Amino acid sequence: MADTSIPVRTCVGCRRRAPVTELLRVVVRDGGLTPDPRRRLPGRGASLHPTAECLQAAVRRRAFPRALRRGAPLETGPLEHHVHRSAGDQV
Repeated sequence: MADTSIPVRTCVGCRRRAPVTELLRVVVRDGGLTPDPRRRLPGRGASLHPTAECLQAAVRRRAFPRALRRGAPLETGPLEHHVHRSAGDQV
């Protein structure tokens, strides 16, 4: 019998574990955080609940540079825009 379980990842914002289907994958492109909703972009990724609260917690805790193994701060603009748009908020 084949194992069809869904992989589980930890959100870098709230540190709760969740299935990958509930999390947004984030990668670094051109020095900024880029959302990868289809989970297809190359490179190391970090998982995040697509909510403003988890995004703010991850930025406050400086979780993205640590999770993505980057030394410098990362631009969060495209990621913030994606999260607020998907949540229905105004930017």
